[in-house]
Amino acid sequence: MNNKELVFTAITDVFVNRDITAFDTYFSKNYIQHNPHLPNGTEVLKQFIPTLSITFSYEPGTVTENENIVMIHGRYKDWNGKNMIAVDIFRVENGKIAAHWDVMQEEITADKTANGNPMFPIN
Repeated sequence: MNNKELVFTAITDVFVNRDITAFDTYFSKNYIQHNPHLPNGTEVLKQFIPTLSITFSYEPGTVTENENIVMIHGRYKDWNGKNMIAVDIFRVENGKIAAHWDVMQEEITADKTANGNPMFPIN
């Protein structure tokens, strides 16, 4: 499995299938988190995933990779009551996700944007 497939499978298992065992399968034991609101490691994420609303869903969009860096442009529906568009950035080492960064913003529908373009998916 290449890095792009690894990350796509891991994120799908975590956010679509809500399978917390995916953290043990796909994430490094020394997982580094660069989101300032989350600690390093996967324990807090293992506790968080089961608390997601029943109406929560994740929709992956464009996935790109550059050597050991993989980025996914995705939509988080009902993320704390809002639809959010994010780019999640992952560093892969030794076949495991070793680090994560993200950039997230609330989704604005195309009819309410200055340019009339949707934020997701990329056309």
